[in-house]
Amino acid sequence: MVQSVHRAVRVLRELSTAGPRLGVTELAERIGIAKPTVHALLRTLEAEGLVRQDRETGKYLLGPGLLQLGNSYLDTQELRTRSVTWADALATGTGEAVWVAVLAGDHVLVVHHAFRPEGAVQILEVGASIPWHTCALGKAVVAFQPSSQRTALLAGELVRLTGRTLTDPAALAAQLEEVRGIGYATEEQEAALGDAGIASAVFDRSGEAVGAIGVVGPVERLLADDAVRQKHAVAVREVARNLSRELGAGRGTPWQAGA
Repeated sequence: MVQSVHRAVRVLRELSTAGPRLGVTELAERIGIAKPTVHALLRTLEAEGLVRQDRETGKYLLGPGLLQLGNSYLDTQELRTRSVTWADALATGTGEAVWVAVLAGDHVLVVHHAFRPEGAVQILEVGASIPWHTCALGKAVVAFQPSSQRTALLAGELVRLTGRTLTDPAALAAQLEEVRGIGYATEEQEAALGDAGIASAVFDRSGEAVGAIGVVGPVERLLADDAVRQKHAVAVREVARNLSRELGAGRGTPWQAGA
């Protein structure tokens, strides 16, 4: 590991999670390195457009260069590219918003968002990062990760976002086993009060779960009763299967779960 690169990444992560504005002293204390070193890192990152300095406070913020890198990542994300048509079809069929996400550490990153068909004002959630255990998308994709990775994630920090967030590792492990059996995951007000989700994992040609696709919306619509829940689950699971096929998944892969 190149130490200077590692430290620069830590600076960017601190600004993204603890910011939005942090000074040299604050960053040095958070990262645990000398102020001159932090200052040198910030000047280099600023020259590359990855951070910028607020003229009034002298503190540092993330820079526009990160957006360019993020957009480049999305452009090369095969799951996102392949999912656009399927996500639109799922949104039309269910009348709900559809998110596509990939696992990034202990969070899921939303890489595509198809708006629900109705004309109400909606906020684009591409780029949103959500703790894996608080949403259906995260549970769907983690359920099909190698057992060692599932164990590591269950042993990691399980933050509580609402009073309904499940943080007990044993209970979460049981949920993941259920997901593996029925082929989809649900979430009820665990990430945000009033919201719910239903999602299924998506697999590629290697048989790896590379992400998940699912519907998100108000709990009273998505999980109104068992019939509504099952209707949405069947639609989500079928779209996930079709998307997996388009990514080259064979018929022996786990997306047949719950068939």
